[in-house]
Amino acid sequence: MIRWLQAWVADWMDCIDFPLLIGLLLILSTSLIVLSSAGAAEGQHFVLAQGARFAAGLVAMLLIARIPPHRLRAWTPIIFAFTLALMPVVFAVGSGRSARLWINLGFFYLQPGELLKLSVPMMVAWYLHRVVLPPSWTSIAICGLIIGIPSALIIQQPDLGTGLLVAASGAFALYLAGMHWWRIGLFVGSGMASLPIAWQFLHEYQKNRILTFVYPESDPLGTGWNIIQSKIAIGSGGWFGKGLGNSTQAKLDYLPEHTTDFLFSVLSEEWGWIGVIFVFSLYIFVIGRCLWIAANARDGYSRILVGALAMTFSVYVLVNGGMVVGLLPVVGVPMPLLSYGGTSAVSLLAGFGIVMSAKAHRKFLGA
Repeated sequence: MIRWLQAWVADWMDCIDFPLLIGLLLILSTSLIVLSSAGAAEGQHFVLAQGARFAAGLVAMLLIARIPPHRLRAWTPIIFAFTLALMPVVFAVGSGRSARLWINLGFFYLQPGELLKLSVPMMVAWYLHRVVLPPSWTSIAICGLIIGIPSALIIQQPDLGTGLLVAASGAFALYLAGMHWWRIGLFVGSGMASLPIAWQFLHEYQKNRILTFVYPESDPLGTGWNIIQSKIAIGSGGWFGKGLGNSTQAKLDYLPEHTTDFLFSVLSEEWGWIGVIFVFSLYIFVIGRCLWIAANARDGYSRILVGALAMTFSVYVLVNGGMVVGLLPVVGVPMPLLSYGGTSAVSLLAGFGIVMSAKAHRKFLGA
């Protein structure tokens, strides 16, 4: 019995990438500390709720890490079809303040768009694993459908930020499959040329966000309020910050969404630039570790998927970081694993389970 238990524990330990796990745990711990102060009177509630979500995500991560990549690859079409099928449910019974984003399960608000950030690159990697690389025009067109359909449905909710991130996750998979640079340049150029047309299809509040990004002081008490208050919070932190629980922007409720999209602003005010450097160092380490695992993966599916997940995670960080300092428009993208949120945290941690699976089972060359 003891030997069996020892073997079982050793088997579990072999599936865990401890450097990656330590980096993730430090980010999760930072999130709970900042939420405890940013949430003010409800701080304990935020910590308990987010802690439960982190626990669920870590369990999912450890379970997925034990699944060999060839099984994940075999299940990918089913996973993609299930997450895509949730989108019509959102349109029918979904809820949200300004968009239909969540399905109320009673004990949990499920956001299918967050799940598609995981299943779309999985499906693209599944398809590209089966074709000759670099991808041909036919392969690119099929991948375009895999990426475009869920992205378009999410944008119709409307949730432009999540839709663009889902599209980016699939595009990264295509890039890592060896797509020719001239084709990448062609798509980028076409996208830039189509921006005036795309502008006509944006909702009024989306246009206002872009205009506010260009000149936030044009409406300081309206659309420009969030970004102006965010800059004040970040700038007032200095090098060493005001100390835990001393964010005036959060405590006096000047900064909206200070537990979600703008939690990083609160961290900057309380922890200062030292805290910002610490958190970004953790993010860089986690992303670098994932890219190293992708580079050493033995099969195409794992290499493409893990690399795409790492690059998508980095875009999360860059978009939210740019958003809170006014370098990018406000698009409602939270800081990954730091901001308050359920489905996002669980799906991201599940994605890191795929990363650990690729490393744990890379000795199986045909997996």
